Amino acid sequence: MQKTIDTVPSISYILVTKVKDYFQLMKFTLSFTVVFSCVVCYLMAPKVVHYDWAMILFLFIAGMLVSGSANAINQAVEKDIDAQMKRTKKRPVADGRMSVEEAYTFALIAGTVGIILMWYLFNLSSALLSAFSLLLYAYIYTPLKKINSIAVLVGAFPGALPCLIGWVAGQDDFSVGGWVLFAIQFLWQFPHFWAIAWVAHNDYTKVGFKLLPSDKGPTKFTAIQTIMYSVLMIPVGLLPAYYHLAGNSSMWVITACNIFMVFQSIRLYREMNVKAARRVMFSSYIYLPIVLLALLANKIPEGATAQIINHIQTLFI
Repeated sequence: MQKTIDTVPSISYILVTKVKDYFQLMKFTLSFTVVFSCVVCYLMAPKVVHYDWAMILFLFIAGMLVSGSANAINQAVEKDIDAQMKRTKKRPVADGRMSVEEAYTFALIAGTVGIILMWYLFNLSSALLSAFSLLLYAYIYTPLKKINSIAVLVGAFPGALPCLIGWVAGQDDFSVGGWVLFAIQFLWQFPHFWAIAWVAHNDYTKVGFKLLPSDKGPTKFTAIQTIMYSVLMIPVGLLPAYYHLAGNSSMWVITACNIFMVFQSIRLYREMNVKAARRVMFSSYIYLPIVLLALLANKIPEGATAQIINHIQTLFI
């Protein structure tokens, strides 16, 4: 006689699986990228002279909660759409591992806590901007994707607002530096999202997403638009040096990155295929951290640099 094998999952397995589902629900990698921009722009603010690691950590947590809330609402709203696409069908709500009600509950708690942290630890302006960004992404951009390609323009605002949020959190005003950083990330969104939409065109068409500038799909017009916005990034990339946010070294790094984006966009126009679109997409992923870190490195004073190095050393000793 065969022995009955206990197949009931352990409590630890259930907890680990649930945690993984919540990480997927908040789109951890995307949220991390968003919060990275926010934190770097916070550190760029002139009033942030001494780097308080506790405040940096709290900003990171608050940002992850707000971004995670927006992404949770996105997945709850697009449950049936996600289930139809290969790239998204294994998301917890689409796959049935999590109910829509649970996703909304998480979004409400995470969003509320994140916004309160921004208000209590930083300032009201950054909290209100965070709330506005969350609502714009979750309730305007998300449903607009099936209506008109203007969704990319609308989505570029919450996509770039983390830069302004970080600046306002550190500077406590809406001075020009925050808007320059916002403009850099705002223009970056267009070649970035159009490349993604090009690569995922078949899936997006199947569910009715309209994210390319041409209603005929990946066309020369889309490639030209990608080139245009990449070219616009060049003069905007000079603004940090013009407004003394950073020096000449970062200006040259940013200029080189912008020229590289133009080059990849031109290759897309010439080759007109998914491979070229994927190159634009991955180039845009690399572009943002290089540009932001170049700006930050040019702003960091010697004392702060030594402080960061010493702190990193203590983590590994």
